[in-house]
Amino acid sequence: MMQHQLVARSVGTSGTPGTVTSALDPRWAALASRDGKADGTFFYGVTSTGIYCRPSCPSRRPRADRVRFFDTTTDARQAGFRACKRCRPDTVGLAQPGVEAVRRASAYLATHANQQVTLGHLGRVAAMSPHHLQRRFKAIVGLSPREYQAAVRAGKLRSSLRDGHDVTTAIYEAGYGSPSRVYEAAPTGKGMSPSTYRRGGAGMVIGYSTVSSPLGLVLVAATADGVCSVKLGDSDAALVRDLRQEYPAADIQANQQTRTDWVKAILRHLRGAEPSLDLPIDVQATAFQWKVWRALQRIPYGETRAYAEVARAIGQPKAARAVARACATNPVCLVVPCHRVVPAAGGSGGYRWGADRKAKLLATEGKRVGRL
Repeated sequence: MMQHQLVARSVGTSGTPGTVTSALDPRWAALASRDGKADGTFFYGVTSTGIYCRPSCPSRRPRADRVRFFDTTTDARQAGFRACKRCRPDTVGLAQPGVEAVRRASAYLATHANQQVTLGHLGRVAAMSPHHLQRRFKAIVGLSPREYQAAVRAGKLRSSLRDGHDVTTAIYEAGYGSPSRVYEAAPTGKGMSPSTYRRGGAGMVIGYSTVSSPLGLVLVAATADGVCSVKLGDSDAALVRDLRQEYPAADIQANQQTRTDWVKAILRHLRGAEPSLDLPIDVQATAFQWKVWRALQRIPYGETRAYAEVARAIGQPKAARAVARACATNPVCLVVPCHRVVPAAGGSGGYRWGADRKAKLLATEGKRVGRL
């Protein structure tokens, strides 16, 4: 089980997250000139309006002392800003610079997951300077090149274990070089060894709670490292049975109070009182699934995207069906908002937890945004 907290940090000119900047910041020139070439390289928030934009936004230029710069839209939202409806900064990934270079780099890392790849070499492969590639890769994929390669390698290890290979063979085939490297990288989750993963999570302790919500019952399950499952339904017994099937060898315990804050945050989110869910997650996933899920978390509250739009946003425009599969296999609904992906032809589309629930979720978010 691989643990990732899908959270990024924004660093301002003084090195602290969300630092208030001035016209002395080199990014100010791009903002002031509405330079479209800078779109995707940074975003800015205006403290007087609470809105964040892309550099080329045609809206009135803000005063320098009211501007905060961010590396990603995730950073801006976490700082309390909401997306500009005029320039739609969260769609910048659909046509942002560097997509082809990042695609070449990610393809190379996927086929060389068992090798050490320096950033300099990757820059030559992508035909982009190493420093710029690092920034564009993180902005587009949501992972650094090193993190992406580690996720690919971990995915190969899990696949090999599921195919029945012994642990030692799986470790070397995945490219770790030695068993110690596996435990250092923790590819299947903090404290969970590859052999434990192969046995279906034997030795894991998972606590869960079921609570009532506007969408019926919600089951929230978690390890010590993060939320590992969120399910919606009408029956306690059915939800718990589904959880036990998902983690058949784990020690599953009811009514764990240590995760109360996480449960309360999800309930507030369902009631429209907490638009942004910032919770750690501890789930099994491939590198591609992580890319898709991070992209879903960038979809602004109250907005939707088509499957093809998400595919383009992650630099794989032909992968719309794979994006749909990643949405369908998302084990932590709401925390990863797969309900915000809809068919291009219209309507809300299908949902593992029921089309009516999906429509109600989208309606609640739309009403909340209308009140902001």
